[in-house]
Amino acid sequence: MASLSVKPGQRFTLPDWQNNAHRISADAEHQRSTSHQIRQEARALRNDTGNQAKWDECDTRTRLKDRITSVDRWREVLARCLTDIDLEIDALTKVKEAAEDALQAKNLCLDVAIECLTFRESRRDIDVVRDPVEEELHREVKVIEKTKKELQQRVDEAFKQLCLLKEARQQLNCDHRHKVEALELDRQCLSFNVTSGNISFKVNPTRIPDGTTALREWELNSQCNKDRADAEMKASIDLRGAIMLTIAQTNNELDAQRMATEFALRKRIRDMEGALSELRWQEKNTLEEIAEMEEDIRQLEEDLRKRTLDLKVAHTRLETRTYRPHVELCRDQAQFGLTGEVQDLEAAIRALQQKRTESQNALDALYRQLHRIQTDIGYKTNSLQLDNKCMDTRRKLVIPVEKFDPEVDAVNRTRNLPRNSQLEL
Repeated sequence: MASLSVKPGQRFTLPDWQNNAHRISADAEHQRSTSHQIRQEARALRNDTGNQAKWDECDTRTRLKDRITSVDRWREVLARCLTDIDLEIDALTKVKEAAEDALQAKNLCLDVAIECLTFRESRRDIDVVRDPVEEELHREVKVIEKTKKELQQRVDEAFKQLCLLKEARQQLNCDHRHKVEALELDRQCLSFNVTSGNISFKVNPTRIPDGTTALREWELNSQCNKDRADAEMKASIDLRGAIMLTIAQTNNELDAQRMATEFALRKRIRDMEGALSELRWQEKNTLEEIAEMEEDIRQLEEDLRKRTLDLKVAHTRLETRTYRPHVELCRDQAQFGLTGEVQDLEAAIRALQQKRTESQNALDALYRQLHRIQTDIGYKTNSLQLDNKCMDTRRKLVIPVEKFDPEVDAVNRTRNLPRNSQLEL
């Protein structure tokens, strides 16, 4: 008889087989659930990291733009200060040269007085007396020597002040050059993007380089340079006034008064031009603010119109749902949602209307302020013209009327006087 072949191995029971199938199914469900959760977390992480990267890049660009604006503003301030200090150096140099010319001119007066005294030493016998003429000559020599000493002191002070001005100008020029270089680098950084060809990983990019300064120290450095230049220019202006006064005192009191008056007029013209420049800047900014405010009001009105349309839709939906029949007329979630939407829209419309009123009031105030600025510009323009006419008129004091030909110096807003005039320094 043939025998039944039996496979070797363990035999499982039917419950074991069923339990194994259940475990496989449960494990599959668990793995799918885990995989689904991981996929959702991965998507959320992708969204978070993508959004965070965009916001960080946007924030970095904003910070770079703000920094560029700040550095560029300081660059403009330093450039204006450099221009002013160059003009002041030229002005002080001219005054110093004038003092040197006046000092040189006193040598002839001294030679004449000494020569007169020498001549009088040749007197004989009883004529050798100490008369008023000799006393006046000795007094004249003393006055001339005193005048020369004062002029020499003023020349030395002007030389020292020129050294200080040039030192301050060197610091300003260095600071201005550094800011120009920093602007180029920051603008280059601002132009970088993911498609730029010159981007790469760097070694320890977050390190703090040697010589790094704090923002406050950077601002104080620029402000200190500007303040020093302003102080030196103010000292130079004061010194120029003192030198002109010293030179004028060697002539007579009338000439000194004329110089003081013209000095005050020049200073007043500079102040008036500065005030006009500030007013025009305010006018420009006010006009820009008016344009932006008008645009914002238009946007507010547009949003108010949109919210009104949304409110109409919500009202219509609520009204339409009141016609639901019998028991269907219930306060369901849609009813609550529509009610809340109406309340939110009404609140938004009230807020928009209030903000539109505030914006319109602010716009009216801007227009009133613009009118005040433009009126003041008219007043100061007229005053500047009158001051310039005063400068033209004062030339008649030293120049004959038939030769009077006003020429405006574009640098210092004064008139060019001939070197042989009585007021020539």
